[in-house]
Amino acid sequence: MTDLTTPPMFDGHNDALLKLFTAKTPDAKEGFITGHDGHIDLPKARRGGFGGGFFAIYVPSPRDSRDTGTFLSQMSGPSYDLPLPAPIDQPEALPVVMAEVAILSQLERAGALKICTKTQDIRHCLETGTIAAVMHIEGAEAIDANFDTLEVLYRAGLRSLGPVWSRPTAFAHGVPFRFPSTGDTGPGLSDAGKALVRECNRLGIMLDMSHLNEAGFWDVVRLSDAPIVATHSNAHAICPTARNLTDRQLDAIRDSDGMVGVNFATAFLRPDGQMNADTPLELMLRHLDHLISHLGEDRVGFGSDFDGAMIPEAIGNVAGLPALRKEMRAHGYDNVLMEKIFFKNWLRVLAQSWGE
Repeated sequence: MTDLTTPPMFDGHNDALLKLFTAKTPDAKEGFITGHDGHIDLPKARRGGFGGGFFAIYVPSPRDSRDTGTFLSQMSGPSYDLPLPAPIDQPEALPVVMAEVAILSQLERAGALKICTKTQDIRHCLETGTIAAVMHIEGAEAIDANFDTLEVLYRAGLRSLGPVWSRPTAFAHGVPFRFPSTGDTGPGLSDAGKALVRECNRLGIMLDMSHLNEAGFWDVVRLSDAPIVATHSNAHAICPTARNLTDRQLDAIRDSDGMVGVNFATAFLRPDGQMNADTPLELMLRHLDHLISHLGEDRVGFGSDFDGAMIPEAIGNVAGLPALRKEMRAHGYDNVLMEKIFFKNWLRVLAQSWGE
């Protein structure tokens, strides 16, 4: 009988730390260990073969509406253009980032996961059944102009950073939640953003293009000496939302030997751009096939957006990953390709990005 919990998934993006931070209850972290209502916890991870991934640190805007019924209903029409929240100042963002770093560290101390700063750490976790966590920042609001906080966060374990979550920062501009649309929605990197690229290259912090607009994307392509990576984005040719990548962008990622993690958010999978849980897994396979055709089989993985988006109900949470493996095998993906997509491609690009 085929084991549908293998290969283990190393995932390009989740918002589990945001969920625990916003819960603001003393037992929230215990819920991650014993089981709670989120997409990711230890019992679900064991049932689904979830081996770990990028744990995002994100600063929510006041009255952040990403998970409210209003927001979801706005992304359920034939077209939409949601206004972005106002920028957040560095002094306001820093305490939230520190709190989420502390949550990740506390989970490590409790034995729930391991913060990984080398690919050998990730490999060991996948072999031993410990959740591997790469510390990632989604939106660089907490980074100061002198990069002192970047240096300190690097020492704490930070190894991946997205200059923006869609709202603008001092470094770059993100794309709005707009459908249909391209990502050509504003100016490129600021001078500070260009300096951030150079500093991340120096330290060995991977840069994430997800949420960055096209002008910023091309600035990074010109400036960076590391692989170009989008941890949780899909193919614009299939779903023409501002958040997805054009074929020209995919070609640039291929040429840099980077990669893309397929996002499970239904609004970025569906050709109609709608946030609708009744989304067949066949659409995910269409994105995978398209990305493989442009990037090659060594440059595609997953970036689920667990705990940060509405995902297909056929998966539901990490315990539902066997349904995805079953669908992929039925589609004709063999064991070698499955292992690449589920974890080996992430190990390859991280090794390059971290200078191993």
